[in-house]
Amino acid sequence: MEFLYEYGLFLAKTVTFVVAAIAIITVITASAIKQKHKKGELEITDLSEQFEDVEQEVVHALLNKEELKQKEKEDKKLAKEKAKENKKNAKSGESKLEKKSKVFVIDFKGSIDAKEVSSLREEISAILSVATKEDEVFVRLESGGGMVHGYGLASSQLERIRQHNIPLTVSVDKVAASGGYMMACVANNIIAAPFAILGSIGVIAQLPNFNRLLKKNDIDFEQFTAGEFKRTVTMFGENTEKGKEKFIEELEETHVLFKDFVNAHRPSLELDKVATGEHWFGTKALELGLIDVIQTSDDYLQNLSKSHKVVAIKYEVKKGLAEKFAKAASLSTESVLGKLMQKNRVFPS
Repeated sequence: MEFLYEYGLFLAKTVTFVVAAIAIITVITASAIKQKHKKGELEITDLSEQFEDVEQEVVHALLNKEELKQKEKEDKKLAKEKAKENKKNAKSGESKLEKKSKVFVIDFKGSIDAKEVSSLREEISAILSVATKEDEVFVRLESGGGMVHGYGLASSQLERIRQHNIPLTVSVDKVAASGGYMMACVANNIIAAPFAILGSIGVIAQLPNFNRLLKKNDIDFEQFTAGEFKRTVTMFGENTEKGKEKFIEELEETHVLFKDFVNAHRPSLELDKVATGEHWFGTKALELGLIDVIQTSDDYLQNLSKSHKVVAIKYEVKKGLAEKFAKAASLSTESVLGKLMQKNRVFPS
């Protein structure tokens, strides 16, 4: 009887484990199918409302009961007068109800391959479907640059806004260098924080070469191409002077394209001064003409929210269950490593 009891308990545990595993697999599969049919969706956040809520919270914390009562009375009176005036104007046909211009806010935090451009194009398409010339697009940009074709496409997406004659402002709180500045220069107006990094109008390419190591270990490397310059330099073969010269020539051509692009959008710049590959902090960038105003994105948006409807637009690709598990595991690992570093006073250089 004891054996039967133990066996039954083991069988129950096994069945429970199998059922749980099947349930998890089913949920992941269903999530993957749903993800396949629905790549992502737009998230719209009313930033004007957020600014107002913060202001009201601070006011309520500072005023006493009598002062709050008086303020609420004054606010109601102003709202009533405004509604009365709008109604009067609508009846007389002089004007419609007051309509605020809108500021559409986009966040772009670029990686080396600028993969975020896939979301950027969706966000801009959504904005262009409703925006007018009285509105504005505001991009909070953060990128140290990366691949030419990726940032070229990202810049072209911002160019779409200019082509529709909608004012475009780019804000740099931290960094917009190389490909990041290629994007920023498209804007009608560039603002930056005092210590933001800007510029780096140049092109770089670097790769290791293991040819001598392979030769030392008697390892042959064979590479076959059709076309003299199909491959100019390689990591494993012996690079020729002719190949190196061609590679440098291609870099120079890319640099010329970069400079022409910047010059077309900011013709007042002295390219000989700023297209050296150097970068500068915000205050110096202002002197050089790389930006127009020293200001943070927070100040700019908070000021505009008093006269405009400020709305953040974000295209979010929904992550599947498997991706969420992987991210949670990654964050947990980072948290543990962070605690260990802090405990042992070890900091990454």
